[in-house]
Amino acid sequence: MTETILVAGTESHAGKSTVAAGLCRLLARRGVSVSPYKAQNMSNNARAVIGPDGEWGEIGISQYVQAQSAEVPPTTDMNPVLLKPRGDGESQLVIQGEAVEHVPAGSYYDSYWDGARRAAVESYERLAEQHEVIVAEGAGSIAEINLQHRDLANIETARFADAAVLLVVNIERGGAFASLFGTLELMPADVRDRVCGAVVTKFRGDPALLESGIEEIEARTGVPILGVIPHDDPGLPEEDSVSLPSTSNRVVTGDDDGVPAGQSVTVGVPRLPRISNFTDFEPLANEPGVRVAYLPLDSNLGDVDAVVLPGTKNTVDDLLALRGAGFEDQLNDFSGPIVGICGGYQMLGERITNAGVESTSERDVVDGFGLLPVETQFATTKRVEQLTVPIDGAGMLAGADGTASGYEIHMGHSTPTTTVDQPLGSESAATERVLGTYLHGVFENENVRMAFLDTVFEYAGQGDQSERQTARSPHDRAADLLEENMSGHSLPVDL
Repeated sequence: MTETILVAGTESHAGKSTVAAGLCRLLARRGVSVSPYKAQNMSNNARAVIGPDGEWGEIGISQYVQAQSAEVPPTTDMNPVLLKPRGDGESQLVIQGEAVEHVPAGSYYDSYWDGARRAAVESYERLAEQHEVIVAEGAGSIAEINLQHRDLANIETARFADAAVLLVVNIERGGAFASLFGTLELMPADVRDRVCGAVVTKFRGDPALLESGIEEIEARTGVPILGVIPHDDPGLPEEDSVSLPSTSNRVVTGDDDGVPAGQSVTVGVPRLPRISNFTDFEPLANEPGVRVAYLPLDSNLGDVDAVVLPGTKNTVDDLLALRGAGFEDQLNDFSGPIVGICGGYQMLGERITNAGVESTSERDVVDGFGLLPVETQFATTKRVEQLTVPIDGAGMLAGADGTASGYEIHMGHSTPTTTVDQPLGSESAATERVLGTYLHGVFENENVRMAFLDTVFEYAGQGDQSERQTARSPHDRAADLLEENMSGHSLPVDL
């Protein structure tokens, strides 16, 4: 019989995704057949995967990453319901990998939720037939009393999956014991009875300081605290933009600890209002000596060594926001390497036609930044596919060879307006210092990542970086965090 663990939180951004990924890798290490699952997700960070019918579809990034942790192929059943926010209270609804409709929140619950629940149960049952353990991830807080009657990712999953519930409690902002106590009090009685324990996350300091509080909260609730996880980011991709700065603040990820002075670089990423798939840059931030700075739209680019324009849920409106903030002038004056991925690639071209298909703009044609000789035309058909392309080491990828794997999720098609290098297949374009590609996940390919960083370090005057060390697997780091700081008693499986 399949066992299910629901990793639920007392709040959003509590560390559920990291705990779920760590559990998947721990179980996989022990030879257990395990699969991740999240009934309903809300994120613009998505991946293209194969569905049960053999067709390509989309799932949230966390379940894709957790499938890698579990060492199993990702499928659309792992995240059967995905809501991709597109602004103004509206989201694109994706059911079992297929985009269904753009729906306001009220319409989703009134007209689509029952069908979404059926799809979630169907997908769960398929996974349960194939695996010994399902590690399900909840969403937000499990104790939102206004949502419990339709809380698909938490309450409904606990019930239809007959799941043991592991609560994740974030101590970083204080109030962890009160949050745990209040969550348990507000949970439906039948789901409260399923709680097998709690884990405290993001702790800074000496765990001995928590001992008296742990003893009292266990006595008051009868729920064991199974571990205290230190604040040590393993480097897994983030699920949503909660982790990113606002559009008016600059935040840097990655660091140069242990890197000799003068041997680090900064890659600037404009924090688009509708940014999506920003996990594309985490492989860069995980490299020693590389920082990724998320920049306000009006930032001066004088202190960055490369610029990467990210994906976006709305290319045209974000392009106009960049132009209105003066970013175009900054980009034209910037002399270092520039990369555009998906929507960022479309922005770097000469123009975008049929613009109203994708945006709220009434314009049919919008000028791009003109740094690549391509033209993009939008259509209503959405391309969702995982693929591998040959590398032609041109421009900033000089020296790279072999192939690059990734995925495409977009509605536009970009066509060269003149002869141009295409180092990453037909859906790419490059000059000596500008590269555009539709390939999300491109920097997960070590050959591409190292070629790009070689160019960035050279531009920054850092010389030969051929002996740079690569980062350790974030999946193993997440598993080690749990293994070193969490006991396995009271869980359905022995960890």
